[in-house]
Amino acid sequence: MLYHLLTPLADEITLFNVFRYLTFRTAGAILTALIVSFVVGPLMIQWLRAHQSGGQPIRADGPESHLLTKKGTPTMGGLLILVAMTLATLLWSDLTNEFVWAALALTIGFGSIGFLDDYMKVSKKNPKGLPGKLKLALQVSLALVIAYWVMRELPAPLATSLAVPVFKNVLLDMGLFYVVVSTFVMVGASNAVNLTDGLDGLAIVPVMIAASVFGFIAYIVGHVVFANYLQVHHVPGSGELAVFSGALVGGGLGFLWFNAPPARVFMGDTGSLSLGGALGAVSVITKHELVLAIVGGLFVLETASVIVQVASYKLTGKRVFRMAPLHHHFEKKGWAESTIVIRFWIIAGILALVGLSTLKLR
Repeated sequence: MLYHLLTPLADEITLFNVFRYLTFRTAGAILTALIVSFVVGPLMIQWLRAHQSGGQPIRADGPESHLLTKKGTPTMGGLLILVAMTLATLLWSDLTNEFVWAALALTIGFGSIGFLDDYMKVSKKNPKGLPGKLKLALQVSLALVIAYWVMRELPAPLATSLAVPVFKNVLLDMGLFYVVVSTFVMVGASNAVNLTDGLDGLAIVPVMIAASVFGFIAYIVGHVVFANYLQVHHVPGSGELAVFSGALVGGGLGFLWFNAPPARVFMGDTGSLSLGGALGAVSVITKHELVLAIVGGLFVLETASVIVQVASYKLTGKRVFRMAPLHHHFEKKGWAESTIVIRFWIIAGILALVGLSTLKLR
């Protein structure tokens, strides 16, 4: 909004020229989302607590300590991130950019599915929420629409191709099947973050780290000079997703203020599904889908632990981990929650650096 209101005045008022710069608008989006979170957060938490008798239902088969330390904590805190991120994005981005609207639509759409899931958990006081197949079907349906939308906006041959990191000239052209691939990336990222969200602060910091990396990638890929210098595929218009990613980081920082142990609010599926979807959407648009698997390797690891656990139990009747996802395994081993969270943050940071290095290794 500010971009459209103030950049036309830049010729008369030189100061307004800064609104043409993505870096300035990204910083503005971060600060705006952070301020909105600080202002809205206490009111929203108070409202959620008043309307959620008993807070988020805790799994009876989960770690025993959760029944004592997390009982009564309200959920749906992802609403705070969505509100802050959406307002900041609308305020600072170029609203004629289709990629911004596509990423925002997927994020809000997945957040709505998560909100419905959280509402059913709270209203029925049952940790299961929406039936899994229905939730997945809703996610896939929305992701297919967004994937086709993005494919229509991307230039050929990028529109139907999967870029391979490190190999600068490798594009795997998949034709219309790429819609399926990009849908898998967005839905997979969404559910991977959802599985990771099990301890105070565990998911939000790796999400912010990944969003920071992909904000940088979006800026590079959207800038023809930088893209050519680093020999990555240039995607015209994708630079605006740096603003979107910045808004996500700012909203995440604001949420972390209230989610830091002991959490005053949980993000719930409202937050985890939407944030994972946002990362997936940015990776698809910037043609760095495979890099997301590296940068978001912590989410991949958590998801893999669940898959291995289920497969092992069905095939052999034995469990590989004491409990899945992986963070619960370490809880069962006696690790302190803060130890698990901080060590997982460190892993997320290392993987982000590895993912960034793919920009230079060509």
